[in-house]
Amino acid sequence: MSPDGSTTDSEPVPSATRQQALLTLLADEDGAVVESILKQLAPKGRPQAWLKAHRLHGDPVIRARVRELWDAQARIDADREFLEFCAGHGEHFDLEEAVWLLAKTRNPEAPIEAYQAQLDWWAQAAAPTVESATDGAGVVSALNAVLFGEQGFRGNSEQYFDPDNSYMDRVIDRRRGIPITLCCVYQFVARRLGLPVVGIGMPGHFLCRYQDAQGEWLIDAFHGGRLVTRSEARQRLAHFALPDSDSAILLQPITPRRCLQRMIANLHVIHQERRDSGESRRLQQYLILLSR
Repeated sequence: MSPDGSTTDSEPVPSATRQQALLTLLADEDGAVVESILKQLAPKGRPQAWLKAHRLHGDPVIRARVRELWDAQARIDADREFLEFCAGHGEHFDLEEAVWLLAKTRNPEAPIEAYQAQLDWWAQAAAPTVESATDGAGVVSALNAVLFGEQGFRGNSEQYFDPDNSYMDRVIDRRRGIPITLCCVYQFVARRLGLPVVGIGMPGHFLCRYQDAQGEWLIDAFHGGRLVTRSEARQRLAHFALPDSDSAILLQPITPRRCLQRMIANLHVIHQERRDSGESRRLQQYLILLSR
C-alpha cells in the first residue's frame, strides 16, 4: 500500500483501453452494473491508484462516482489516523495538529498547509502592534484588531449548533464558530507570536487567558475578544451552584486532551439530536479513546 492509501505499484495497472471501458461502465444507468464496476475498481476494498486522476473527469457522472469512491476511502484513512493520534497521546500534545486531523475526518482534502499559512499571516499582521504594546491589554487589543476586526471572526449565534462550527477548516472559511473553536484560532495565532495564551474550559462557555508578569486577561473570543474579569467569570460559574474550590479549578487552563474531547463531545451531542447514527458512532469512538 502506498502512503496515500492507494494500491501499490506492484498491482497491475489496467491498460488505457481497459481504464476507459471501466469508466464508461461506471456511468451506466443500471445500478447493478455500476455496483459491479465499483467492486472491480476497488478489488481489495481500496480504490486503485490510477483512479485518482479521474476525480476531475470531464463527465460529471463519472467524476462524481470516482470522487465518491476515492473520498470514502480517504475518510476511512483520516478516521484511522485520528484514532491512532487519540490513542497514542496523553493529556498534552499539539492541539493544532489534533484539530487539523479532526477536520480531515470530515473533509480529507482540506488544504491544511494553506490554512496554517493563513494563521501565519494573521500572526505577522498583529506582530508589530503586539511588540509595541506596553501591557497585556495592548497585546489582546492587537490580536483582537486582526482576528475580530480585519478578519471578521465572530460567534455563530444564529446557527450555534451547525457542525461546521466545530471543524477548524470551516471555522476559518466562514469566520464563524463557537467559543471553543474561536478560542483555538486565538491560541494558534498567539502561539506563533510566542504569547502564553491558554484555553479556559468553563461549563457552558470557553475563554482564552493571556497572562504575563503584570497580570491576567480573560478573553471572550465568541463575543469579539471582549475582556472578562475574574469576578464576572466567577459570577457565571455561580449559576452552576459550584463551591468556590471547584470554581477556582474551572478557571484553570484546560489540557489539550480535554479541549479536544470537549470539542468532539459538542459534535456528538449535535449528531445525536439530529439522529445521525453514523456520525454519532464515529464521534463516540473518539470520545471513548480520549476518556481513558
